[in-house]
Amino acid sequence: MRKFTIAAIAVLALAITGVASASLVPGVYDPAKTGCPTATYTHGTLHLAKNCATATNASAGADITGVTGAFTSASFTLASATQCQGGSPRFDIVTTDKLFFLGCNNVAPVLNADGSATYTFTAATIAAGGNQVPVPTGSITSADVLIDVQGTADLRDITLNGVKQVPVVGNAKECKKDGWKTFDHPHFKNQGQCMKYSNWQKHQIKHHEHGSHNS
Repeated sequence: MRKFTIAAIAVLALAITGVASASLVPGVYDPAKTGCPTATYTHGTLHLAKNCATATNASAGADITGVTGAFTSASFTLASATQCQGGSPRFDIVTTDKLFFLGCNNVAPVLNADGSATYTFTAATIAAGGNQVPVPTGSITSADVLIDVQGTADLRDITLNGVKQVPVVGNAKECKKDGWKTFDHPHFKNQGQCMKYSNWQKHQIKHHEHGSHNS
C-alpha cells in the first residue's frame, strides 16, 4: 500500500530502474488536504514535518524505488535522538510476505560526536533491541521511510540493503529556481548542468525502453 502522493520525479525514477540504482522520492500522504505534512530534500538531508496532531490522518516521508530482493539492512541518521518519537521515523518494508515496520524505537541508536543519532536495522540490532518487531522476510516489493506523529525529523545517510538512498533529477523544471542546488547525487555546479543531466536521463530511459521492446 503506497502512502505518498508521488511527484513527477517518481515516474522517472521508476522508469529508470533498469539503468540506475534505487532512489529516494520525497512526498506526503494527506488525503484531507490539510497541508500539515511536508517533505523536502536539501543538502543531503530529508526534512520531514507533520505540523498537526498525531491523530490526523497524514504523514510525510519518501518512497524508496527500485529495490528488490531480500531485506538485509536499513539505516538512517537523525539530527538528534530527540527526533525519535515512539516508532517514528520508521521504515515501511513491504515484501511478498507482508508489511513490516522498523521504527526508531526498535533499536538502540549510536550517538555521534555531532549530536546526531544513527539507527541501524539488521537481524542483530533488532534482536539486541528485544525483538520488538520481526526482521522482514520475503522479497521486497516496495519501501518507504516516514513520520506520522506530530513533530519534525531530519534524516541523512538513509540506506537500504547497504545502498545510500538519494533523489534523482526527475524533470528539467526541477533544476530551475535554484532547484539544482538541492541535489547531491550527482552534485551540480549550475542550473545548466542540472538540465543537461535531466535530458541525458530522459535519453537513457528512451534507449532502455526501446531496447526492452526489441528484446
